[in-house]
Amino acid sequence: MALLAAESDGPAFPVSTVSKDGLAEWCGAQPPEIGAWIRTTGFKAHPGEFSLLPDGSGGLFGVLLGLSADQFSMWDAGDLARKLPDGIYALAGELDAKRAMGLSLGWLLGAYEFNRYKEPKSDADQSIGVRLRCPENCDRELLENSATASFLVRDLINTPAGDMGPAALAEAAKELATTHDAEFSVIVGDDLLAANYPAIHAVGRAAAEAPRLVDLIWGEPDAPKVTLVGKGVCFDTGGLDLKPSGGMKLMKKDMGGAAHVLGLAQMIMAAKIPVRLRVLIPAVENSVSANAIRPLDVVPTRNGKTVEIGNTDAEGRVILADVLAEASSEEPDFIVDYATLTGAARVALGTELPALFCNDENFANAILAAGVTTQDQLWRLPLWHGYKKSIEGKTADLTNAPESGFGGAITAALFLQEFLAGKSTDKNAQKITAAIPWAHIDLMAWNLSSKPGRPEGGEAMSMRALFSAIAQLYSR
Repeated sequence: MALLAAESDGPAFPVSTVSKDGLAEWCGAQPPEIGAWIRTTGFKAHPGEFSLLPDGSGGLFGVLLGLSADQFSMWDAGDLARKLPDGIYALAGELDAKRAMGLSLGWLLGAYEFNRYKEPKSDADQSIGVRLRCPENCDRELLENSATASFLVRDLINTPAGDMGPAALAEAAKELATTHDAEFSVIVGDDLLAANYPAIHAVGRAAAEAPRLVDLIWGEPDAPKVTLVGKGVCFDTGGLDLKPSGGMKLMKKDMGGAAHVLGLAQMIMAAKIPVRLRVLIPAVENSVSANAIRPLDVVPTRNGKTVEIGNTDAEGRVILADVLAEASSEEPDFIVDYATLTGAARVALGTELPALFCNDENFANAILAAGVTTQDQLWRLPLWHGYKKSIEGKTADLTNAPESGFGGAITAALFLQEFLAGKSTDKNAQKITAAIPWAHIDLMAWNLSSKPGRPEGGEAMSMRALFSAIAQLYSR
């Protein structure tokens, strides 16, 4: 990764770290002129604040970075890549592996810029002027893998829908498959009907670009099966239940679930986690035309259940219905789906904290613990079956839009759960069917404003947590 410097690239400016409480002690251990400089410039070591330390000849000697005193935050280093003078830098002092990894990743993620459509103003705009030397106690492969996958997710989401329609999204998946020598296939247009994916076809048929199902398979056939499902609505007008302009503006990000499973797949394949990985993405555009699905249409699905369209703007769960049925047909060890599914989840948790729904306590606990460790948190919401009656349809088995607006994230998750098949096991010569462990992640996938390490725009949320959980479950 070009953002990381090697020892052979030359000397590095040291980046020392200190908390507000430890600043006086740190200054006391430095040459008098450094302590005087800190006092003169008014540096207080607030989290993320930094001071450029001069040498005796007017040049740069190093950097002093303020860290959170009460709880470590990787984002304290998130502004450095964009604000430091050009040069090579190295974290200094006795940082443990967790802090070294966290600060390094925060640094790299803060270097991201989406400039595909901007003309460089100068040659300097195309160069990488600020680089970080990877700490010795930092897992460089994991660091690069995490940053590369996060950049992939951000790039896919930030790309306008005109250049990231169903075909382009499928092509991005194909490129990833080629990179990692994975199998790739795609079912397009009316072939979806012949292959029994009627719900995907119904939602996407109104668009100029045909709907499709992307299927990527990687790993040894006899390895534990892990299946990832990502909502790939490349643009969502709302359909005939048209969104207002304010609600439609950011809808290029409605394929954020697909972007996340591609990013997570990148991490799994690059790390060579010993699993048989399958990635399924229904890629559609929810458009308006004469053949668009209508309110109160009834749509068949892959597992035979029918869905009454209460609202054409609740299309994401409809396309996921077909894919979750297919995903569970192989009886994998577990299924993870990512979807920018409901505004209700954002009302409940805000835009920065993804909602986790999970039918397996051990799997849920592993994900939540990994979220804390990686500072990539989620918050668990219940699959409350008391609300199940609200997803029953009047003229079909299910409705995609319950009449009550309450608990919308929960009812959406309950709807998806209807399309998961059980897993058959033999116990004492008896056939027992148990639920396949499943995690559903309802997320924003977008930063509404810039924060250290997290620029405004598309964002990978909880992806590193899921990778950590999977890596621990299947570590070599």
